[in-house]
Amino acid sequence: MDLKELENGINPDSHWYYQSKKLPLIDYARKLIKSGKPLTIVDIGAGSGFFALELEKVFGEAISKVYLVDIGYSEEEMAPTRGAKVEKVHAIPSQIMNGLVIMMDVLEHLPDDLQMLQSVKAASVGDNNHFFITVPAFQSLWSGHDVFLEHYRRYQIPMLHDVLQRANFRQISNYYLYGGMFPLVWAVRRVSNWRNPQEAASNMKPMNRLANAVLLGLNSLEMKIASANKLFGVTCVGQGKI
Repeated sequence: MDLKELENGINPDSHWYYQSKKLPLIDYARKLIKSGKPLTIVDIGAGSGFFALELEKVFGEAISKVYLVDIGYSEEEMAPTRGAKVEKVHAIPSQIMNGLVIMMDVLEHLPDDLQMLQSVKAASVGDNNHFFITVPAFQSLWSGHDVFLEHYRRYQIPMLHDVLQRANFRQISNYYLYGGMFPLVWAVRRVSNWRNPQEAASNMKPMNRLANAVLLGLNSLEMKIASANKLFGVTCVGQGKI
């Protein structure tokens, strides 16, 4: 997750965006856990580790290990976690088995997204590793928000599917999140780009409790049918086998 959002005063434990965005991930992990084997979670670009820690919180002993992978961690942050169930590391584990690799808004930050996916593929051992990836959707939504977060690109389903396929990921399923919000976000960003072209500024702000509750409720309902949305949205998802 983007640590710049945390610096901007966003609390993922209550903010509607993070609380609704975690729901498809939890649903996907629940399906994998039904196999009976404890999962290893590898959260690449983990930042605060919000999404991986939510999985551990929900599923408990069904999660055998959590790797929070981020080059931004200091030695002081990593040292106390060595050997623990939740471990902060700089690099992808050399071997991933019975794993769920998650990359929540990571690929758009990388000059070479294919190289990262190939690194994950190279570490995958056996035939029981899965992935769940989110990226910002539609270049038409590009704005100062993307500049602020240092994005290289936004994706559509064909683009994300293609790079996953080139990395030899399998059984790929793609869909969009936040389709209901797409028209509003598009309009706001068009106005923003007209007034202040490419000015680096975050669109994500703390909200009053009522507005936050309404947006959380509406988007949580949408998440129940999001996997059927192949048309448009603010976020693009890829999931499947590595």
